[in-house]
Amino acid sequence: MIKSELIHKIANTNPHLYHRDVERIVKVVFDEIVEALSRGDRVELRGFGAFTVKHRAARQGRNPRTGKSVSVAEKFVPFFKTGKELRDRLNRGKESH
Repeated sequence: MIKSELIHKIANTNPHLYHRDVERIVKVVFDEIVEALSRGDRVELRGFGAFTVKHRAARQGRNPRTGKSVSVAEKFVPFFKTGKELRDRLNRGKESH
């Protein structure tokens, strides 16, 4: 599902809201998640999951095309860990082996 599909689905299930208002709400929610992560905060949506930021240290990598060693700068990457309710819903009816 892409953002426009999410907006369309929310607007259809909430006919009392204008499409432009739903679009603004979704944008604000996503922007707030990004802002919180950029501050280094954790964003937890109970039952869905948690967004955090992980630090990746600088390292020596390898160019797969040439095999030449290259420096990879340190960086921060977003990380998502699913919540228990989401995992349970995804695995409902499936037995573990």
